[in-house]
Amino acid sequence: MTMDATSQRLLMCRPTYFAVDYAINPWMDPSAPVDAALAVRQWEQLRQTYLDLGHTVEEITPVPGLPDMVFAANGGTVIDGKAMAVQFRDPQRADEAPAYRAWFEAAGFEMYDPKHVNEGEGDVLLAGDHLLAGTGFRTAHAAHAQLQEVFGYPVITMQLVDPRFYHLDTALTVLDERTVAYLPEAFSPGSQAVLRRLFPDAVHATMADAEVLGLNAVSDGRHVVLPAQATDLAAKLRDRGYETIGVDLSELRKAGGGPKCCTLRLRQGKASK
Repeated sequence: MTMDATSQRLLMCRPTYFAVDYAINPWMDPSAPVDAALAVRQWEQLRQTYLDLGHTVEEITPVPGLPDMVFAANGGTVIDGKAMAVQFRDPQRADEAPAYRAWFEAAGFEMYDPKHVNEGEGDVLLAGDHLLAGTGFRTAHAAHAQLQEVFGYPVITMQLVDPRFYHLDTALTVLDERTVAYLPEAFSPGSQAVLRRLFPDAVHATMADAEVLGLNAVSDGRHVVLPAQATDLAAKLRDRGYETIGVDLSELRKAGGGPKCCTLRLRQGKASK
């Protein structure tokens, strides 16, 4: 089966100030050593991978004292030329929100400010004509109503239940407008039932692949960029006709991040869904 790749405009933030100085998710251990230079090299490999695939990569300037700013997916949600800014749950990340908001405004996006805790595309994934919106650990359920009002897509709430998979993009990846891959155990029984109904042909990941953040992947509809350690998931995706590209982001995983965490999709208009 031939897959169609869609050219993407992406926003990234170089991990110039990356560190694990605090613990706000189960992945983070401030007592464990972090190789900041290696984190930058791994990030540069991810950026180059996108460029080699023909995507456009824009960069936001990193801010000293914000070690998690590298995780650009949490900086906002951008769909059809509209950008919703974010409100972080944890005070350690609060100052990232105005930095990303200023970038969106300077780039000419129509801006909306959040009324509730909302951690951007970490918990908000566009899947065809629906927005899948995670809750349970970070983004507040109340934020989902505002997402629907702003973007005009039906919002489907996804209840996350495993603290290791604290954002939706650590438990589910959108492969194309019809297909997703996800870890069933990361969701409540009701959300699992909804996923089965919406995506009967979904790819189910193993816990082993989820535990290396294999589902924190980026797909253009044909190519799927995912952690190199997620070998079983990569094999399943190739069996479905996708081309997989493994990247090693092991240093950034020490803060709970993978390829998707580092990548925010900038959707200009309806034609670029």
